[in-house]
Amino acid sequence: MSATVVGLALFAAILHAGWNAFLRTGADRLWTITVMSFSSAAAAIPFVVFHPLPLPAAWFYIVLSAALQVGYSVFLVAAYRHGELGQVYPIVRGSVPLLVTLGGFLLAGQRLAAPELIGVVLVACGIMGLSLGRGRASATSILYALATGAIIAAYATVDAIGVRATGDSAAYTAWVLLIYSILLSATFVALRGRLAVDLRSLATWKALGGGVFALLAYGAVVAAFALGPAGPITALRETSVVFAAFIGRLFLGEALTPRRVGACAVVALGAICLGYRP
Repeated sequence: MSATVVGLALFAAILHAGWNAFLRTGADRLWTITVMSFSSAAAAIPFVVFHPLPLPAAWFYIVLSAALQVGYSVFLVAAYRHGELGQVYPIVRGSVPLLVTLGGFLLAGQRLAAPELIGVVLVACGIMGLSLGRGRASATSILYALATGAIIAAYATVDAIGVRATGDSAAYTAWVLLIYSILLSATFVALRGRLAVDLRSLATWKALGGGVFALLAYGAVVAAFALGPAGPITALRETSVVFAAFIGRLFLGEALTPRRVGACAVVALGAICLGYRP
């Protein structure tokens, strides 16, 4: 891989861990992630306007993906309410490939190659390392984090099918982002009664900026995929769990014990084994 591809993959990993750290610091995290979604919706509008409408067969997947992403947002907020970034984030990131692999084995009868078996063991050990002993993550945060990972795996599967049904990945993504923002706003109103957004408030602009960070993270990964092989890029992106541990220490004052760093590294290595495709 070229230095450019490596740089883009690592940049995406840092940005992804960064916007999660920003969300973790929010006083009202559900409000923060809802306003963050406005940045994605604004970026999606030009694609919605200038691309043809998706095929009728794609709309089921578009709406389902958007609804699942609302669930992902709500559960992620709940996980950060009960746990620290350096604990929750690695469990969320590591559980996605773990659950996808185990689902394929249990439900579809797929055989696991040696790297996948190693990956399952490593991720499970890393999560247990974060869940046991002194300074462990709470049981509630672990459950919410695992649920978040399961929802990510679900909407990723839906997207893989939906993009093929649409035939236009840009239009599909744009409509998902737009409907996701609308549904998330409706969810906030249903839970809180009113969504107040003051454009004169610094908190609003910070949240919108966090949404831009999330978009840049996504864009950096897409750019990397366009320039290099998917397997190594996916592997590099999983280093975000280690970045999250250090960001949590530097900016959130979270504990950074050798045990936690080691557990995060084990989760990252396991996710690499599960996601790598030569």
